[in-house]
Amino acid sequence: MSESAVRTRIAPSPTGMFHVGNARSALFNWVVAKQAGGVMVLRIEDTDAERNTQAGIDSIMEAMAWLGMGPEEYEGPYFQSANAGKHREAVQNLTAKGLAYRCQCTRDDVIARTGDSNKGYDGFCRDRGLTEGAVRFRTPDTGETVVVDLVRGKPTFENALLEDFVIARGDGSATFLLANVVDDILMGITHVIRAEEHLPNTPKQQLLWDALGHEPPVWAHAPVLVNERRQKLSKRRDRVALEDFRDEGYLPEAMRNYLMLLGWGLGENREIVPWEEIIAEFRLSDVNPSPAFFDVKKLRAFNGEYIRAMEPEAFVEACRPWVEGADVPWAADAFDADAFTALAELAQTRVTVLSEIVSMVDFAFLDNPVSDTDSWSKAMKEGSADLLIATIDAYTDAPWEASVLKERLEAIGAERGLKLGKTQAPVRVATTGRTVGLPLFESLEVLGRDRTLTRLMAAADRL
Repeated sequence: MSESAVRTRIAPSPTGMFHVGNARSALFNWVVAKQAGGVMVLRIEDTDAERNTQAGIDSIMEAMAWLGMGPEEYEGPYFQSANAGKHREAVQNLTAKGLAYRCQCTRDDVIARTGDSNKGYDGFCRDRGLTEGAVRFRTPDTGETVVVDLVRGKPTFENALLEDFVIARGDGSATFLLANVVDDILMGITHVIRAEEHLPNTPKQQLLWDALGHEPPVWAHAPVLVNERRQKLSKRRDRVALEDFRDEGYLPEAMRNYLMLLGWGLGENREIVPWEEIIAEFRLSDVNPSPAFFDVKKLRAFNGEYIRAMEPEAFVEACRPWVEGADVPWAADAFDADAFTALAELAQTRVTVLSEIVSMVDFAFLDNPVSDTDSWSKAMKEGSADLLIATIDAYTDAPWEASVLKERLEAIGAERGLKLGKTQAPVRVATTGRTVGLPLFESLEVLGRDRTLTRLMAAADRL
């Protein structure tokens, strides 16, 4: 590795779902590395044995691959637990230099001494010469620590306000603050690009980089993601799992494009653009430090645009997990690929997520249309039975083409003083089960004469 090589990293914990904030950070790191011809490292921070799971590790890698960051796009994965010995060496090094010391104080002890539950550690054990207990880093008493941040300028922290923070627990295991720094040093990380919530840790970590004899990395803290109430996204309250969006039928290209715009913009009202342009134009120095609104409605609109831009064959292929998977509402042998291809052409301009395809085409593969009380009540009015019977008569010998079916139903409506919208409502519900859906006459053409007439008759009998 040359001294000028750019090495970024993404370091998630395998404790559950892959947060959209982690996904945004991963993309920023990936793009910066690609721009410089460098490398992005994937490091799994797996030191929390009670919460870590193999499923969590798999989820991280699968989510990244879905966004385009497959194994060929990063170095690793490495595991933080493998560096436990190096973490201990760093603690011993700092202790030997007098830059760290043992402490046996509990939080209650500190509060009892200071009389203030809001105050940090008071340095009580600094010079006691203890040989057991947690290990704290001795922060400078004077001066200031300046963090040069590509997004936020030069945040400055008074050293006197930084408490002596814990770098190792009583059992010798390193805390996040130290382990993170040691791992970054071992892996030659040059750029630490992460979320804003890590900014308060940065002066402490910068002091550790200096104390361990290494030049700190380039820092960049991307803005926090917030919901519509401008609250920080919470997994307990908001939709934040990337896997959930994937499983609902969001396209990775749309998600990738949208996440890159959370805190950064292309300018000139450009939003939906090719990935190559984003890679070429992204700059950390252009990222806005203000909170970024994770707008699910806008994301859905993005996705709809991407779906409409797909080649028809690609759209059909993308829909397969939803129409040929194990959870489809129709029997497997009822699915007709040719019929679906015909309907997909009609649906592509109407769906915003791929999962919506099911409710748009299910009428063609179910034995009977779905039963929806609200749709039936809305469409079936006085005179609907007579209209359906007239439609059956008109369709029995009609050439089975959408244009002819439309003409014949228009004529039936004209005889009754009805516009086409009113005329086709009971026909739509009788044949598809819903008041809204794909263009009716093209749908009937795919459904076929026999099934259409059978459903019209069943509805007329019910009325």
